[in-house]
Amino acid sequence: MTTVGFMLVEQFSMIAFSSAIEALRLANRAAQRDLYRYSLWSENGKSCQASNGVEVQVGGTFGETETLDMLIVCGGVDIQRYDHRSLQTTLRRSCTRGSAIGAVCTGTYVLAKAGLLDGYRATIHWENVASLSSEYDQLEVGSDLFEIDRNRFTCAGGTAAADMMLSLITRDHGTDLAAAVAEQLIHHRIRESGEGQRMDLRMRLGIAHPKLLHVVDLMEKTFAEPLASQDLAEAVHLSKRQLERLFLKYLGRSPARHYLCIRLEHARHLIRQTAMPLLTIAIECGFASASHFSKAYVDHFGHPPSSERKQPKCEGKPHSVRPMAAKTGRTLELADRR
Repeated sequence: MTTVGFMLVEQFSMIAFSSAIEALRLANRAAQRDLYRYSLWSENGKSCQASNGVEVQVGGTFGETETLDMLIVCGGVDIQRYDHRSLQTTLRRSCTRGSAIGAVCTGTYVLAKAGLLDGYRATIHWENVASLSSEYDQLEVGSDLFEIDRNRFTCAGGTAAADMMLSLITRDHGTDLAAAVAEQLIHHRIRESGEGQRMDLRMRLGIAHPKLLHVVDLMEKTFAEPLASQDLAEAVHLSKRQLERLFLKYLGRSPARHYLCIRLEHARHLIRQTAMPLLTIAIECGFASASHFSKAYVDHFGHPPSSERKQPKCEGKPHSVRPMAAKTGRTLELADRR
């Protein structure tokens, strides 16, 4: 039997956590025996609040974890705002004992900070790829759905956590069991690790014009060093005027404006998720000066970039429901805070 500990960080992603733990529960159910025994832990041993406001009761503190075969860090929003030193200590100690170490959603950030991803492939939610890569430029961070590299495993979060766990179940207990779990999850297909995280551009933008899609893809890949409109047009064998007409017809704005929006959205992710200086972020997003960046930011978002880091955290109101018993007898308590 494999013992698994879920390390809950404040504001963790409920969907990533539940996707991962439910895959293990259903594996036990499908096998009609306990293949996995799981437990929940937090920094102070008290209930931990997810980003949707739901509070989950745990069995103890990070420092009190017993010897576990596998530890999974469950991250979520504002991961950089919290002190993870006690969790990092627990992860390092468990690693020296031979435990497998994993993460869902932004939990990858904690593993990186603990130095446990050096020499390993890793991934994280697409919004955080750039910020993690900027802060830990020695890491091999990709944008795949999930990564399983020896005894390290990370995923993008959301339902990708289910795919990652299904892949681990396949490795440990075979394809038949994994397929049975996927069926119970109403998961029509177990996705491969190398599949992309983001929705296909065609569906995301609601357009099918191949040349327009190619140009937008180029924009998203070159936001740090923006290409001239003429170069973009030549890449798809169009004139500059033809390209402008395509953008206006299908996206309702000029190529330059769409390019600018892509760069500003990326800048906002970096501001919210890193402590990088604003000037550094401006340069990384293709702006020549801090003043140009600030003006463009205000025009687009309605407030200066400096105010992004002062925004109060949005916490949802927890729902009141009956507690659910976990397989181990521990309780997931959903608190009524009305």
